[in-house]
Amino acid sequence: MIKIEVLLLSSENSSSAKLNWIEKQFHMKELGTNVKKETLAGITTFVSMAYILFVNPSVLGASGMDKGAVFTATALSAILGCLLMAFLANYPIAIAPGLGDNAFFTYSVVLAMGIKWQTALAGVVVASIIFTILTFFKIREIVINAIPHNLKLAMAAGIGMFIAFIGLQGGGLVVASKSSLVQLGSLTVPTTWLTIFGLFVTALLMARKVPGSIFIGIVATAILGLVTGLIKAPAHIVSSIPSMKPTFAVGIKHLGDVNTPQMWAVVLIFLLVAFFDTAGTLIGLAQQAGLMKDDKMPRIGQALMADSISMLAGSVMGTTPTAAYVESSAGIAVGGRTGFTSLVVAVLFGFGMFFSPLLSVVTTQVTAPALIIVGALMAQSLREIEWDKFEIALPAFLTVIAMPLTYNISYGFAFAFLIYPITMIAAGRRKELNPVVIALFFVFIVMLYVLNVLPSK
Repeated sequence: MIKIEVLLLSSENSSSAKLNWIEKQFHMKELGTNVKKETLAGITTFVSMAYILFVNPSVLGASGMDKGAVFTATALSAILGCLLMAFLANYPIAIAPGLGDNAFFTYSVVLAMGIKWQTALAGVVVASIIFTILTFFKIREIVINAIPHNLKLAMAAGIGMFIAFIGLQGGGLVVASKSSLVQLGSLTVPTTWLTIFGLFVTALLMARKVPGSIFIGIVATAILGLVTGLIKAPAHIVSSIPSMKPTFAVGIKHLGDVNTPQMWAVVLIFLLVAFFDTAGTLIGLAQQAGLMKDDKMPRIGQALMADSISMLAGSVMGTTPTAAYVESSAGIAVGGRTGFTSLVVAVLFGFGMFFSPLLSVVTTQVTAPALIIVGALMAQSLREIEWDKFEIALPAFLTVIAMPLTYNISYGFAFAFLIYPITMIAAGRRKELNPVVIALFFVFIVMLYVLNVLPSK
């Protein structure tokens, strides 16, 4: 009896010691939180962003990449990014492959420019190496701070519009037209109604502020597709983790292909998208969590390094650049304040790796509502742009509209940095232009020449 009591007491002491270590490691008491709150926050964040496990393979699969391999690469890069964010930066911010980057990879580089996905992936590897070096020497922070706030907002909104347009197209709601370029898709196509159903369900859940609305919407749409026979049921739900052999180190093997002006322009765009995507999200989430000090984000260098390392590892494994996820705000809303939240997300992504058979269920019609909703969320940055000042309104507007209409994120960036300096000088605000903006003006002139003029010669 005494032995049992001793064992129970020892077990309790051991559990208490572990909890104390966790609380000390993540400074929970200082930030007014605890393990229970952080665990709930991690679960909430994961449920809110779990859609990327299925959306990313769907988007990159359109470029010819193996969906199973991308699925595994997506999960592993997310696990690594979240672990680094947990232990290196101690922030409740999850990292996974970004939707803007994968859209640019597939639709702008591979499909529009005709570049093989192997070569494009090599471009991601090069961009990741440069990205990590720039982060290590804190150049990334300098450049981010130099880009005008209004242009950052316009870029985020433009990428959102582009993603939403891809969703509308993939779901069959918008189709090509010879007379008017685009038109409303036929409502007689049964699969289109899957997208409509998913969009309405997700929209209702989002309006009700239900945690994990996007993920629930995907699940509900997939179930409807299975019940109606529009989607073929998989043979299994749980299976072994798919091999990354079709994509692993492919980018490294094709590094020699990144030797054309066109590919270097692509590398530049990957760098720019990654630059602005994560930085803006990090600052916004830190503000939400009340972690900003003197209008600056503590340990931003460590947070950016976590993003850079996961981006580099992901490019080697076979996925597009990673980014901080705005869905982390869901976890922060329920109390997440430390890296333990990110640690929980990493663990759950590990469990998620065993559900790859569900990839066949998650069709473009199923993921389309998620893309449209995420696009709408990203477009919210439009409200903060200074629309009453024409010198800012015009480049911002052209940035936003150019991305979906040209089907290319890079052209949106080009409009931003080509028009902004001109309108600012015309408005008598030349002194507000910093050297980085002026340098990017000339960079994008060269980029447009490389992407458009050079190939036609």
